[in-house]
Amino acid sequence: MPANRPRPTAAAVVLTALPLEYDAVRARLVGAEEIVHPNGTRVELGRLADTAWTVALAELGVGALTAASLTTQIVDWLGPEAVLFVGVAGGLKDDIGIGDVVVGTKVYAVHGGKQTPEGFRARPEVWHGSHRLVQAARSALRDMPDVRGHSKPIAVGDVVLADDRSAFAAHIRHHYDDACAIETEGSGAAHAAHLNGQLDILVIRGISDLADAGKHAADASGSQILAAERAASVAVEVLRKHRPRESSGAGDDPQGRYGGDHIDFRGGIFHGPVVGKRTGQWRPPPG
Repeated sequence: MPANRPRPTAAAVVLTALPLEYDAVRARLVGAEEIVHPNGTRVELGRLADTAWTVALAELGVGALTAASLTTQIVDWLGPEAVLFVGVAGGLKDDIGIGDVVVGTKVYAVHGGKQTPEGFRARPEVWHGSHRLVQAARSALRDMPDVRGHSKPIAVGDVVLADDRSAFAAHIRHHYDDACAIETEGSGAAHAAHLNGQLDILVIRGISDLADAGKHAADASGSQILAAERAASVAVEVLRKHRPRESSGAGDDPQGRYGGDHIDFRGGIFHGPVVGKRTGQWRPPPG
């Protein structure tokens, strides 16, 4: 980035692991432009049509450790208020089908524990999806009759599960029985957002296989593309429901009349000159 160019910002960051996940979201952005972090990380910065959102889209690669480190880097760089991890996953329940979308009310890191002579004792770590974004997702899914959506917990581990009779599958069922999908990055992004302390975070996963021996055949049939498209469509509708905070009308500006920072003199008494800087255009109350 040239030295005289303003520091980039994005109200929302959408993270993906795979190229097909990236492409599904990229097709929904307008005027996207690639920008490069000093350390080499690349994102595309664009607008979400008919919304106030500026969105940064990144393809991180696979794995929770990569997701955690690059999420931290991108958040520090762009200063978003919301982070969505969008992609594909395996389904873990009989009522979860290929093409369904699971919105993560909770994200489990499933490998923590202690091995003892009496057996394995799980030490679960869990991050909850942002209440604001989960509520936006519930509302969005009600308006999407062509998408079968579930607001449920998601399991995350560094193992691609393609055998529902394996010891690892049994471990998931025993210790994380409410998990409805399994993937490999969401816990890293959720942990990075949690450490930041200011971010809304949500993991959205389209189901591309059933985490069983049929995974290869499902992938070969094009199920990953279908699942990525469904997840991307839900992510877009979540952002349409969940407006950026600056224009959300929260706090002392309930009608959303002021753009950017402002000095509010309503009810105030002051003496002497006041010098201010105009940072936004006044907007009349709606209606």
